[in-house]
Amino acid sequence: MNDLEAVLSRVRDRVIPDPAERERLRTVAAALTERTREAIADLPVEADVVQVGSTARGTWVAGDRDIDLFVRFDADLDREQLEEYGLAVGHAVLPDGHEEYAEHPYVKGTYEGFDVDLVPCHDVETASALVSAVDRTPFHDAYLSARLDDDLSDDVVIAKAFLKGIGAYGSDLRTEGFSGYLTELLVVELGGFVPLVESVRSWHPPVEFDPEGHAERTFEDPLVVVDPTDPTRNVAAVLSAANLARFQHYARELLAAPSESLFDPVELEPLGSAEVRDHLDRRGTTPVAVVFDAPDLVDDQLWPQLRRSLDGVVRGLNGHGFDVLRAQAMVGDGGDDPPRAALYAELEVAERPVVERHEGPPVAVRKHAASFYESYADDVSPETYGPFIDGDRYVVEREREFTTVREFLESDAASDVALGAQVERQFGDRDVLVGDAVATLADAFGRPLREFYEPYP
Repeated sequence: MNDLEAVLSRVRDRVIPDPAERERLRTVAAALTERTREAIADLPVEADVVQVGSTARGTWVAGDRDIDLFVRFDADLDREQLEEYGLAVGHAVLPDGHEEYAEHPYVKGTYEGFDVDLVPCHDVETASALVSAVDRTPFHDAYLSARLDDDLSDDVVIAKAFLKGIGAYGSDLRTEGFSGYLTELLVVELGGFVPLVESVRSWHPPVEFDPEGHAERTFEDPLVVVDPTDPTRNVAAVLSAANLARFQHYARELLAAPSESLFDPVELEPLGSAEVRDHLDRRGTTPVAVVFDAPDLVDDQLWPQLRRSLDGVVRGLNGHGFDVLRAQAMVGDGGDDPPRAALYAELEVAERPVVERHEGPPVAVRKHAASFYESYADDVSPETYGPFIDGDRYVVEREREFTTVREFLESDAASDVALGAQVERQFGDRDVLVGDAVATLADAFGRPLREFYEPYP
């Protein structure tokens, strides 16, 4: 047995659910299914219930306690009634549950120690005939169940444990990683976990797999896995380029130096304020943070808003000459209600001179050059120099709008960048921290600050 085989053997013993765990899950899932059937019987319409997801297929990682039940209604049932009846069943089965929202609302709760999602969907004939996105999920389950044997199922569990260990598992829009369905399709397509990582280490994105050979459109994502049940969809659409690269990095590391530690998620300890100051002293940069109340949104709505806002602020900082070295959106973990969010950046330059250089077109470009020249020729303000000729073009040195980063971030101009719509509503009541003052964020943002100052692949 080589080193990789030995490591995977030990990992398999840890991550494959044992018979007692499997039996416990079967018992609870059966009880939930029966409760759901009883609730459906009280409705004025026909429906059935099906268990889906990794616990239905036997591909969950030991210790995971998720049960997904889908209540399928007639495809002709209108959306309003689907939501009404679906929520009625959900609350009957999970009386202490709460409503969450994907494409439409569903009920989430706990039962006998298991986390349960009870989701209504339409019973459509094919996944491509779906009425809402969740309608395709039972087709995913049927497709994989027909192709997974015991060995491949075990390899799926190992693959999920590996992706969890390296921080690349989860299709939520905060993580932007590998979904369970995507992971299972890749293991089936490549023929196991080891063939998958051997393939991954040599990928040159874009990489495409089309399990059923029936793609109906062109995709532009770094990884494309055409949904075998719906050829118009890329299963890997949510996956970020960074998480694909992360998978490649650790696939190479696993094959070069097999280690069980790669299957263990890293639990970050919060960074303290003194540690933040130590990093600042060593780096010699100027950190800035724009802090505000996070909008009251679920994560899948919040994180795209925060990333869009971060991009806008970074563009604004760079556009005004405050060169951004690195930036990150953060959500506090300090127990604030509502939680606080921060757009955090380190700058190479935090203060600029009063004047900035503004280049016009080459003098030879007569029409545009004349327009540029005339727009500045009568400017008699003492902060404007020129227009003059430098090389072959007109140049003006004019007064800069903002000379310090604080001026910019506290101005209305900072609110004029491309912010997420919900973030923009909170942005007016923002705190701006510059320099050593960011160390005070450690109490609420200790973990994301450790991610920022102690990065790893």
